[in-house]
Amino acid sequence: MKQFSQKHLLGIKEISTEDIQLVFETADNFKSIINRPIKKVPSMRDVTVANVFFENSTRTRISFELAQKRLSADIINFAASSSSVSKGETLIDTVKNILAMKVDMVVMRHPAPGACVFLAKHIDATIINAGDGTHEHPTQALLDAYSIREKLGSIKGKKIVIVGDIAHSRVALSNILCLKKLGAEVMVCGPNTLIPKYIASLGVKVETDLMKALNWCDVANMLRIQLERQEQNNFPSLREYSMLYGLNEERLHLLNKEIVIMHPGPINRGVEITSAVADSKHSIILDQVENGVAVRMAVMYLLAGKQA
Repeated sequence: MKQFSQKHLLGIKEISTEDIQLVFETADNFKSIINRPIKKVPSMRDVTVANVFFENSTRTRISFELAQKRLSADIINFAASSSSVSKGETLIDTVKNILAMKVDMVVMRHPAPGACVFLAKHIDATIINAGDGTHEHPTQALLDAYSIREKLGSIKGKKIVIVGDIAHSRVALSNILCLKKLGAEVMVCGPNTLIPKYIASLGVKVETDLMKALNWCDVANMLRIQLERQEQNNFPSLREYSMLYGLNEERLHLLNKEIVIMHPGPINRGVEITSAVADSKHSIILDQVENGVAVRMAVMYLLAGKQA
């Protein structure tokens, strides 16, 4: 039986192409399970998982929690805003206290890049990165790539454009690393102020004209503008951003082909994407949500096996 090569999932950077394929194959099995009338399996019945979120999250936390319940794991939910962290307790003390309760796995979201790597060096439990600052969000990249594979049959040779706030997005970096490992061509598109200088060194194309990017691609992954992470105004207004980089029906009609539309959520409807496009037949946004549970089940199942 194939095994995951790592003890933790800290980022796409650390895992191999074989690991990614193994996650996909395992997710295929779990997807058939979660579409049955009885959706639970006892695969993690003796495993205790702590969801430790130092940043607000609804979709990722719920997706992980549902995946854990489907696997029959015991769950501890921890929100930093209502904990001793707000009284000045350090990250490592918080997690050591949780581990004293004999936790096997920690799913963590943290505003500081590298927080999960730091934690993995100091504690024995398996760590899954659920997003660290503007650094990485590996399970989102895996579910995005899995959704493209499901829709188009494969990822190798496909042209994927990531549009929007590349500079402040952990989704963008993880997606680029994952898609490149799987043989896709990747382009980023947005205003120059939202595209970091280093991005071309990752082997991606850079485009500032949305229509050129859409004409080039097979798949457009539309990112949310991360106003909460921006320390300055990187463009005049949301209205102007939407006029230049918002995906609407008019732009889709101008293309001489059909493309697949994705969004990691939450959607700012009317800013980066209109409701008509988000809810259209081109969109696989709800498939991404469904696939998120299967992919996170696969990741936790494989890491629990690695732990054993």
